[in-house]
Amino acid sequence: MLSGKKILLGVTGGIAAYKSTFLVRLFRKAGAEVQVVMTPAARDFVTPLTLSTLSEKPVYWSYFDKDDDAGQWHNHVELALWADVMVVAPATAHTLAKMAQGQSDNFLMAVLLSAKCPVYFAPAMDLDMHAHAATQANLETLKQQGLIHIPAEEGHLASGLKGKGRMAEPEHIVAQMEAHLAAQQPLAGKHVCITAGPTYEPLDPVRFLGNRSSGKMGIALAESARARGAEVTLILGPTHLRPVDPGIKVVPIRTAQEMLAAAQEPFASSQVAIFAAAVSDYRPKQEAPQKRKKDGRAFQLELQENPDILATLAGTKKPGQFVIGFALETENLEASAWEKLRKKNCDALIANSPDEAERGFEHDTNEGFLLTADGHSRPLKLKSKQALAHEIYDTLLDGSYI
Repeated sequence: MLSGKKILLGVTGGIAAYKSTFLVRLFRKAGAEVQVVMTPAARDFVTPLTLSTLSEKPVYWSYFDKDDDAGQWHNHVELALWADVMVVAPATAHTLAKMAQGQSDNFLMAVLLSAKCPVYFAPAMDLDMHAHAATQANLETLKQQGLIHIPAEEGHLASGLKGKGRMAEPEHIVAQMEAHLAAQQPLAGKHVCITAGPTYEPLDPVRFLGNRSSGKMGIALAESARARGAEVTLILGPTHLRPVDPGIKVVPIRTAQEMLAAAQEPFASSQVAIFAAAVSDYRPKQEAPQKRKKDGRAFQLELQENPDILATLAGTKKPGQFVIGFALETENLEASAWEKLRKKNCDALIANSPDEAERGFEHDTNEGFLLTADGHSRPLKLKSKQALAHEIYDTLLDGSYI
C-alpha cells in the first residue's frame, strides 16, 4: 500500500523521536518516498543529519535557514500538497493540543494545517499525561476532524513507569497505515482468483509438452489487484517468476489437471476470477516411466484433451461473480475472441496475438482488445504488462463491471 507513496513524516520533541529513524527505514523499504519535517525541539532528541541520511532528502524545521545568505524560503504549502500521506510520529501532548486547536507556531504545524492528504498521528507521552482529560479530549477532537489515530501502546516509559503512552512500534504504525489505506481501495474486501503461466504435460520424467508463457501478465494482474486492496490467490504454472508482493497467495502447479484442482476452491470464494494462464490443450495419453531414447524409428505420440479450465469454472459462476478470460489467437483476432467470450461464459475477455514483435509470450509488453459481454470493445495499446494490468482494472472499475 505504501509503495510509490510520498510520505511526510512529522517528528516532534519527545524521547520517542528516536523511533522515527526506524520509521523512515520501514517507509523506504516499503517503496515510499519520505520527507521529514521536525519541530525545533525534536532536534534535541534526533539529529536532522540522521534523518536526512536515511530519507535521502533535506530535513526541514523552519521557514528558512538563518545561516543561508541566499535566504531560501521553505514553502510549507508546497510541501503539504506534495504529500500523498502525512504522519506525525511521535505526537507529543503539546503537539496534540496545538493540532486540536489549529495553532501554527512552528513550521511543522504550518505544513500540517496546509495538508489535504490523509493525516495519521501516533501519540507518545507518559501514562498520566495520556490519561488526562485534556489529552483525551484532544484525541477525540482530532478524530472528529478526520485525522487517523494510531493508538499509543502499553509498556515501559521514559519516566520509569509502566503503562499506556509509549508510541506504537514503527512496524505497527506501518501495518496500521497499510491496513487503513487498503480499506480505502476499490477492490478492498474482494477476493480475486488468477491463473497464470504455462502448464507442462509430461511425456516422460525428462520431457514435457508446454508453451512459451512466462506468467508475466498474470503476475502483473495479481500485483495490480493487490495494489487496489484485493485479497489475491494466484494459481501459477511452472515459471521462475514470482510476484514481489508477499501478500499474494501463490499456489504453484505444473499440469492442467493440477491447475483445475487448485483453482476450484479459490474460484468458488472469489468475486473476480481472471484466467490468464496459457493452458496446454492436450497431454500425452500415457506418460513413459523412463526417459524415451532414440532407436531410429518414427515416434508416434497419442494425445488426449485437457480439461477446459475456463469453461469448466465459468460454467459454475454465481450471480455477482465476474469472470475474465484471455484469448491468444493467430488469426481473426476479434471474431475469434467474441466467439470465445460467449462460448466460455465470460463477462470480459482480453484478446491478443503473438504475431507482432514485443507482445505476447515472453515479452515485457503486450497489446490487444478488452471485450465485455455487453458488447463493448476497447483497444489496449502496446505498453508494459504492468501498465496494461492497471488499464484493465481501471477500465472495468470505471465501467462498474467489478
